[in-house]
Amino acid sequence: MYLDAYTLSALVDELMDTVVGGKVQDTVSVDATGLGMEIYADHRRRYLYISGDSNNPRLHLVEDKLRRGLTTPTQLGLLLRRYVEGGTILHISQPKWERVMQIDIDGPEGEVALIIEPMERRSNILLVQNGIIVDCMRRVGPEENRYRLSLPAHQYVAPPPQKDKLDPHHMDQDQFKQLFKSVTDPKRKPQQVIASGVLGVSPLLAREALFRAGQEVNRKADAIDTDAVYEALRALIEPLEDRRWEIGIVENDGVIEAFSVYPIEHLPNWQPIESISTGIAGYYGAPTGEEAYTAAKQPVFGAITEAEGKLGAKLASLQRSMVDDSDREVLRQSGDLILAYQYTLQPGQTELKAQYDLDQPELTIKLDPTVTPLENAQRYFNRYTKAKKALDDVPQLIRETQNELAYLGQLRVDLELASNWPEIDEVQQALQSKGHWKGKNVKRIGGGGQSAPIRYVTKDGFVIWVGRNSRQNEMVSFKKASGEDLWLHAREVPGAHVVIKHDGRVIPDTVIDQAAALAAYYSARRRDGKVPVDVTRIKYVRKIKGAAPGMVTYRNETTRITTPRDEKSLT
Repeated sequence: MYLDAYTLSALVDELMDTVVGGKVQDTVSVDATGLGMEIYADHRRRYLYISGDSNNPRLHLVEDKLRRGLTTPTQLGLLLRRYVEGGTILHISQPKWERVMQIDIDGPEGEVALIIEPMERRSNILLVQNGIIVDCMRRVGPEENRYRLSLPAHQYVAPPPQKDKLDPHHMDQDQFKQLFKSVTDPKRKPQQVIASGVLGVSPLLAREALFRAGQEVNRKADAIDTDAVYEALRALIEPLEDRRWEIGIVENDGVIEAFSVYPIEHLPNWQPIESISTGIAGYYGAPTGEEAYTAAKQPVFGAITEAEGKLGAKLASLQRSMVDDSDREVLRQSGDLILAYQYTLQPGQTELKAQYDLDQPELTIKLDPTVTPLENAQRYFNRYTKAKKALDDVPQLIRETQNELAYLGQLRVDLELASNWPEIDEVQQALQSKGHWKGKNVKRIGGGGQSAPIRYVTKDGFVIWVGRNSRQNEMVSFKKASGEDLWLHAREVPGAHVVIKHDGRVIPDTVIDQAAALAAYYSARRRDGKVPVDVTRIKYVRKIKGAAPGMVTYRNETTRITTPRDEKSLT
């Protein structure tokens, strides 16, 4: 599925009606190949997403604010800040029959054109001023295309005109029939013949024409009733010629399988929708919300996984040391044997072989010939004492390592729930403070403030605080809450600290149920159907001594089973 010429024409019309005359208030680098613009037009903010991805290029409006998904903006993204931000959208156009859109902008540095070429494998986004390329998403040098260079400081050259194709608005029946007569490849399918021989016709449109003409798409090209297909294609194209779009999608089991600007009959469940942007965004998935940060989260997830691996190995080693006491006992036994046999040792002797227990093999004990037997024995006793003392520290080390692993589990959930840069940044900083982050020190991106917990007010006026990461959990439980407030947490998994403020009234079960649903949603079990959530008073919640922020123990809890729900679904 891709943006064909007719779909792009419908998109031009939509953008002409919605963003022309609007002011570009912000530009962002959404991902490595995607750019976003916030445009204020007709007393409303609109968000335009433009992707130069070689596999799925696209552009369309989205409902939600576009967020920066890269730590450092792309070079083209930086230039858009300079040339486009603060500018006014003057006009939007499309060269006839081309899959190219041009957005003309009166910007801070004068008039510029943002040219989008959403063509698979050759997709590009170019910033052009006075016919000269300022920069582009994908640079194309002479080794790749001698005719059409896409490089800064070079003249912009439009795609070459499509030759030897029929104009669907002016072709006659004989010309269309000749398309099929000229086919030499017996394996060539009829929809391929039409799409490659008629301007603006995509394989989807060609298949629709064949279906309406009663022809099978898998039939050989020379067996097609070309007259019937011609009439069906003309009937489809006539309203498109007049830019009378009938926009719709094919949706099955909640999945959008196709979008179009004409009714589709050869696929089931076509339904009309209001805008082509809605169809494109639904098909590809809008680059907003938590998914917008998937790429940015990956290296952070990698750091958490690496740290979990190291701490897991450390914990296993510590636990083994608790049950394996044999090495320490050998040190003590070696000292005892040296004392027992000290008068039999010869000057310069480097080892002693002796049996400690009658039912055990003899030990081979290394000796230092430069010191006395008594000093050799004392060295073994010192090593034994040191090893035994280290064993006394192991239980505490095990507890500390387990707490650290639990904290990493919480950070993993924090990262999964992160829906903006400050929240991702806080996970990075937490890893850095524990020595688990490699590379450069993390700095707060854009100088923004710290993320804040959710404050939700029920219809009855009860205030519910929800922490969505470790730092917020610490704030919710020990700064926002007081002793009689109710405290909730998903049982035995990392997740949010949720507090219901006690204002003197009895807190009803309906409010506790809402808070429990939030605690379940903002936890590691948010995708489960039913989640156990513990409820207690905040006075029974205690910090774990020496543990990371947000790590607590609690008692006197009751448990209720709930379905995860976010704050939007509760209103």
